[in-house]
Amino acid sequence: MTNRSHSSPLPLRSPVICLVTAAMFAAIITLTTAYLFHIPIGTAGGYIHIGDAFIYLAACFLPLPYAMAAAAVGAGMADLLSGAAIWMVPSLLIKAALVPAFPREGKLFCRRSILAVLLGCIITPGGYYLAEGILTGSWVVPLASIPMNLFQGAANGLLFLIMASALDRSGVPGRLRGC
Repeated sequence: MTNRSHSSPLPLRSPVICLVTAAMFAAIITLTTAYLFHIPIGTAGGYIHIGDAFIYLAACFLPLPYAMAAAAVGAGMADLLSGAAIWMVPSLLIKAALVPAFPREGKLFCRRSILAVLLGCIITPGGYYLAEGILTGSWVVPLASIPMNLFQGAANGLLFLIMASALDRSGVPGRLRGC
């Protein structure tokens, strides 16, 4: 019988640690999307939230597949729990697509993060435009949702960049990255 209290800690890139961290990010994304600062808009079940800022943080802290899973599960669960289940599948795809452009090494607040945020301001409105066009059968009606999706993308991007700058100054990213 071995004494586990003296065993070495899990390796830095342990799949268990990555999975738990991804689950924690998914929960944070769900809460900040569905409940915290959740502001319903329009008649199609859309809403403004701050969950994408946490998707961007997950993208920087987790290996790619874990970050994409955290983004998809968090956004999908938020849609399911907030009564916007019709948007669940589009959100799974759109939010996972936001992840690959973010840096996983170096500073959080950098040129690549800024470019990734700008790309997110294209992916989110474009993705939801396509999804709404498919769901409604109209390519004109979804045009009305583009400005709010752009606003949401820009606001989440700004919040992420503020958090990234603060985290860089604290030295936390170097200790937490890669699970």
